[in-house]
Amino acid sequence: MATLTCPGCSAPVKQDDLICFNCGANLPRQHGAEAPPAPTIRQEYPRPAGGTAPAEGRASCPHCGTPIPGPGRRNCSGCGRPVQYPSGPISPVVLRLAFPNGNVDVPAGTSLVLGRDPEISLVAAAFADCENVSRRHATIIVSDSGEATIRDEQSTNGTFVNGDRVLPGTDARLADGDHVRLAADVTAQVSLVRLELGPATFSQNGHAGG
Repeated sequence: MATLTCPGCSAPVKQDDLICFNCGANLPRQHGAEAPPAPTIRQEYPRPAGGTAPAEGRASCPHCGTPIPGPGRRNCSGCGRPVQYPSGPISPVVLRLAFPNGNVDVPAGTSLVLGRDPEISLVAAAFADCENVSRRHATIIVSDSGEATIRDEQSTNGTFVNGDRVLPGTDARLADGDHVRLAADVTAQVSLVRLELGPATFSQNGHAGG
């Protein structure tokens, strides 16, 4: 099989990847391909073996989800808030949101923005046809210990947990079996799973890969 590369940065990519995790560029779909099953996105908070701070990689700001280049960064380049790196072991718990268009996996120690703007959200493609979802709608945050919350980012049509609206700018706790709704009809079921997987992928085959 021929090696595929990102048209933006020439980094190696898989045939069923939707985005390049080196530069974040959207990858062109293969012409004539059948409609894929629900995709899963997963990002990783890398840590050095035996260390206390994340290694150089895709750590993200817990406030706004902007990628943080490394432990030398003390303030987020996206929102300017202080960045605190984990000082203890990271839980193997992964929060999974099962949307109709795909699954979103958020491991402990990371955060992920949900919205339609591809420059802000890694899962923007999942909401491309959801005009009632804001460009920056909500942020999922999973702590180092595996406790999960969702924050409404001043969205136009609201974020709901089990039918109750989340006040803008506040965090609502998420538990296994909860239901999350963005705007009027974009729903997902919450599950907490334990995964021991490799680096981040966003694939059309329905599984996070290594």
